[in-house]
Amino acid sequence: MNTILLLEDDENLNRGISLKLAKEGYQVLSAASIQEAKELFSSHEISMVLSDITLPDGNGLSFGQWVREKSDVYLVYLTALDQEIDIVNGYDTGADDYITKPFSVNVLMSKVNALMRRLEPKEKKVWSSDGLEVFLKEFQVKKGEQVLNLSKTEWQLLLCLLENPGQIMSREQMLDKVWGLDGQFVDENTVTVNISRLKNKLGTDCITNVRGLGYIWTGEVVRR
Repeated sequence: MNTILLLEDDENLNRGISLKLAKEGYQVLSAASIQEAKELFSSHEISMVLSDITLPDGNGLSFGQWVREKSDVYLVYLTALDQEIDIVNGYDTGADDYITKPFSVNVLMSKVNALMRRLEPKEKKVWSSDGLEVFLKEFQVKKGEQVLNLSKTEWQLLLCLLENPGQIMSREQMLDKVWGLDGQFVDENTVTVNISRLKNKLGTDCITNVRGLGYIWTGEVVRR
């Protein structure tokens, strides 16, 4: 769970933003002074800082500079200072956004969510299992240093199994995912024959036939 540090001395606004952030699924640490915010920042793993600028014990821009010297977390100012020079000064401290009051809490949440999505792990491009490496971007399978020559159908069947390790994939599911058919116009041995070829090419025992139900990949799949 991503943690957001909120520095806002207006009690009602602090509470309102904190509740909205919590509903969005974030952990919120709230502070009403720079000193309190520094203590929270130093003792927790923070993903984003939302900071007022006019604060009872100092200037939020100075706090922002302090944050930026210590971390590259997202930094967003929430302030009534709306002159051009104020906005420029805010971005000059390394802010990722500068939001002037009054503002819509829903708009704030949209901005927060947009920034936080950048922290989401990128899609894994290489899958490994049973001595095999599957390179999704290159459409390539390696066993050791050897590149295995799979047909398009065999490649799709392999992905179908690796996407669902430990889960029985029925013949109908495979026909739908690989051939885009419900089996009405496909010979009943189509899946069996192609699975057999795939298993031989891979040289693996991880593809298991569950009689009457389908096929399952029994090995652990590591994505990176």
